[in-house]
Amino acid sequence: MAGIGRRKFIQIGAASAGVAAVGSGLATRWWGLDGNPVADPGTEGDKVVPTFCELCFWNCGVLAHVRDGKVTKLVGNPEHPLSKGMLCPRGAGGTGLLYDPDRLKKPLIRASKRGEDVFQEASWDAALNKVAEGLLEVKKRHGPEAVALFNHGFGASWFKWFMKVWGSPNIAAPSYAQCRGPREAGYSLTYGAGVGSPEPIDIENTRVLTLIGSHLGENMHNSQVQELADAIGKGAQLVVVDPRFSVAAGKARYWLPIKPGTDIALLLAWMNVILEEKRHDAEYLAKYATGLDELKAHVAGKTPEWAWPITGIRPELIRETARFIASARPASLIHPGRHATWYGDDAQRARAMAILAALLGSYGRRGGYLVTGKFPLQPYPVKAPQAGAHAPVRPVADKPKAGGFPVAEEVLASGLCDATKPGFAMYDMKAWIVYGTNLIHTLPAQKETIQAIQHLDLMVAIDVLPAEICGWADVVLPEATYLERDDDLQAPAWKTPFAGIRQAAVEPMYDSKPGWWIAKELGKKVGLGEHFPWKSGAEFVDVRLEASGIDVATMRKKGVVLGKRIANCEEDGATPAIFTESGKIELHSQQLAKLGHDPIPSFYPPEEGPPGSFRLLQGRAPTHTFGRTTNNRLLAEPYAENEVWVNADAAQALPTPVKNGDLVMLVNQDGVREGPVRAKVTQRIRGDCVFLVHGFGHTARGLRFARGRGASTAALTTRYKVDPLMGGTGINVNFVRIEPAGRTA
Repeated sequence: MAGIGRRKFIQIGAASAGVAAVGSGLATRWWGLDGNPVADPGTEGDKVVPTFCELCFWNCGVLAHVRDGKVTKLVGNPEHPLSKGMLCPRGAGGTGLLYDPDRLKKPLIRASKRGEDVFQEASWDAALNKVAEGLLEVKKRHGPEAVALFNHGFGASWFKWFMKVWGSPNIAAPSYAQCRGPREAGYSLTYGAGVGSPEPIDIENTRVLTLIGSHLGENMHNSQVQELADAIGKGAQLVVVDPRFSVAAGKARYWLPIKPGTDIALLLAWMNVILEEKRHDAEYLAKYATGLDELKAHVAGKTPEWAWPITGIRPELIRETARFIASARPASLIHPGRHATWYGDDAQRARAMAILAALLGSYGRRGGYLVTGKFPLQPYPVKAPQAGAHAPVRPVADKPKAGGFPVAEEVLASGLCDATKPGFAMYDMKAWIVYGTNLIHTLPAQKETIQAIQHLDLMVAIDVLPAEICGWADVVLPEATYLERDDDLQAPAWKTPFAGIRQAAVEPMYDSKPGWWIAKELGKKVGLGEHFPWKSGAEFVDVRLEASGIDVATMRKKGVVLGKRIANCEEDGATPAIFTESGKIELHSQQLAKLGHDPIPSFYPPEEGPPGSFRLLQGRAPTHTFGRTTNNRLLAEPYAENEVWVNADAAQALPTPVKNGDLVMLVNQDGVREGPVRAKVTQRIRGDCVFLVHGFGHTARGLRFARGRGASTAALTTRYKVDPLMGGTGINVNFVRIEPAGRTA
């Protein structure tokens, strides 16, 4: 590390970040680590097109350099608040998606049984006719609500509009029930509002950041990672609770290698120490909260000594970290996390985190949770569906007939999958439109998803790459990549409101089409053309910009327009955004009490696995987003396949000891075998669990690079535990044993 300062080393987030940028030839300042001169690769464009990224959901501002009709490099837009002039490795490698030789090139119509991945190429007219005929037949026989849209990605807005004018409320993103939903429910129960995305947290001004199972630095949420580097550079400290010694743990003052599934017990013990020792913000709670007395009584016996045999964390360490976290209040941030579907009690775990944040007085305070605002944008003047015309008659069908999931605030993707099984819900799903989400790898229990598909009259996949879900579709429609299309304006709730634009940097390759065109043409074919009056995606955006008083030329040149900074925290005159029925932060939830659930989180032991097995934990890598990027040749240079982390002592104690680099097979509790996958034998993980990066082990024949690389966490996730509050599918309830698969050379 000679010549590299501590702060610059921290800024890398993970070693592979720099490798990805340099290996791709698309360096974006290489996170400040380019100490030696690097030859100019000649990637400057003769024009630069501002847009925003789609390699993950963060949607960072991008400047696409274009020369001779080709994108030569991607760099961060310095004016965009989500990129701040930098891109993560994924964003820098976006051309790997644009120029992926395995891209879907023409519309496809199934030519064999579902799942055999055998198709015939077709014209757009023929493919859309088949989709339209199928949808109209479903509507005639079962009603418009029998069509479901599964979606992931910003470009889904066109298809959400199609569904609204079609007359179906069944629009779901797996990002809710399979990812962030429990977090949203837990915070909503406590503060009256969920966290949202991007998360409104003030990492750059925090003094202590606590990460509970959050792999920040491996989950490359760009602006958060930049803020983390800046905060550490200014002296901020980390407390990391994780069974695995993550990248963030390597930067932490305290690493707590907790037993998986016992996080609520630790949180209750921390509350016990903070309340017993009067380290909470009493003035803040008296002003903004209710239920403190009930909380004190609830945690009175939840001492560090009580938590020790449950969590495996020594009492003195629990006390020391509780005091340390409280010492920095209110600039002591409990990071809300993102992928929260772990054990089926996840909404209560998130609620415990929200309650702890309240005890620290960090909600609505600098260094904690901030108030956000949205840039005011006018809608496109289009005829909206009217009640009794195209508006849905029946409610969402994502719950079982008997009901359940009383605090779910969004449609459950897994629930719509269940509703495709005859008789499960109020009515059956008969057609799926799947946009940008590989449900075979996204939903738990692949067999259940495949069984549901077999009950469909029609399934349509709209995607850029031939993922596994495409192999089960009746019609596959190739969408242009984010660098080849115009989409709607971007204006998420943020600390400084802003509006960003996505505009095509180059023309669509092959016979792919932008989403706005696909939705419009399909709308015309099913008799809904009046609801799609725009001539192009660019025209749609320009009309909205003009109606909002934004100069079109300026927006298209800069890529982003900033609004007026709002008061974000109590120190600046803002009031914490509390929207509960009581108008107070609810430490004790009357809503949950009325529903018959624990009004304050309680710890219930998770189920243990079979003898000789390891709990399977999952996560991300800095260069990859789920399974969406594992076919990207540029991003695969530093990380081409996953490896299974296993504790060194546990690996040595196996019936056939495993060495670092050995190829092994993973066999789960239901006999599913995955691999071979290479073993990463290390002391950086507990001995009762193993860890895999999600998104590998593809089987789709069209993914010629990613197919067969590594092991699939999706295939091993045959069981899940449903959160009774909001319906999230906890997946850390699967176990594997390790078997040898041959030695390395």
